Amino acid sequence: MRLSRAEAQERNRARVLDAARAEFADRGFRDAKIDTIARRAELTRGAVYSNFPGKRALYFAVLADLAERAPTPSNPQRGPDRRAALGALARAWVTSLSHDALARDFLAEVAADEVTRRPFTQLMKLDAVLLSLALEAVDPVAPPPGSPALRVVRLAEIVLATLHGASGLATAAPGFLEPFDVVSACEQLAGLDLNDWWAPPPGAVVVPDDRPWAPPAVVDLVRGAEVTPDEDGVVVVLGLNRLAAVEEAVRSGAPVTLAMVTGTPGELAPLARLVLARLCVSLRQAFPVAAWPRLRVVCDETGALAGAAGVPSVSDETETAIRVEGGRVVARAEGSGAGHAVSSGAPVRTW
Repeated sequence: MRLSRAEAQERNRARVLDAARAEFADRGFRDAKIDTIARRAELTRGAVYSNFPGKRALYFAVLADLAERAPTPSNPQRGPDRRAALGALARAWVTSLSHDALARDFLAEVAADEVTRRPFTQLMKLDAVLLSLALEAVDPVAPPPGSPALRVVRLAEIVLATLHGASGLATAAPGFLEPFDVVSACEQLAGLDLNDWWAPPPGAVVVPDDRPWAPPAVVDLVRGAEVTPDEDGVVVVLGLNRLAAVEEAVRSGAPVTLAMVTGTPGELAPLARLVLARLCVSLRQAFPVAAWPRLRVVCDETGALAGAAGVPSVSDETETAIRVEGGRVVARAEGSGAGHAVSSGAPVRTW
């Protein structure tokens, strides 16, 4: 049976990924060669570059594919409170360290270029928001009357620094660190009080809109499942250099879908998928389902979800939000504070 063009492209992409995974495993990222990857895949050098813009992009894609397909237990032991959940998260994370050898050059490659450093920083901030939301849900703490809203984003950042540090040492200095000491350390971090709170940002201008809302099916990276975000709520379209702004929408309480977009999807979309998968695969094993963040995260690599939201052109600095009601887009805002303005029900300016 003759394959369609799309089927042939998908088959070739899979062959390139398999060949690259073997090449990186045998020689490491720095010594791996595109020509050798092409020979392993029984394709031309041009076929490799037609699927991936360069070796680093291919490396990120291989790591993202492995992270998303990581085996998970059929009956995970999820933590009922903050301490137990952090212990379960760390346990799931360190269990994966034995599969992390392929990632030994990852942080060095990210750090080598501003093009990857800036979005990686924002992706880590997004991870911290996701982990904070799960921690707050599993063990809620109400602030005193009249006080700012409490959060645990800074605690989440310290936990992530601990886990990523453990990953780095596991590859750079094998045998130095006892992995389950990391579990105990993360459990102890649960009681750390950093007096963390969140204040609303200045509001953006919300303008009326009126168009049908017909979003495509997408993969929610938090839950690892395909969804169609067609219910009432807020959709925030953020470039990879603006991801921390999603917290502004989430803290207002409305259901939020985040569409991550980038001007260089060939390299940065796999980076985004990788960073989210490394956290979310462990988070799903560690936290009760009811505590999973009420935030969908979509890597909108083709811009299809952004286009449905009326954002036809995207970059790493994009910041746009829409409000959906009754199957229609009813309001939108752009620029700094857009997500908070739309999700908080700020007055719509009419012209």
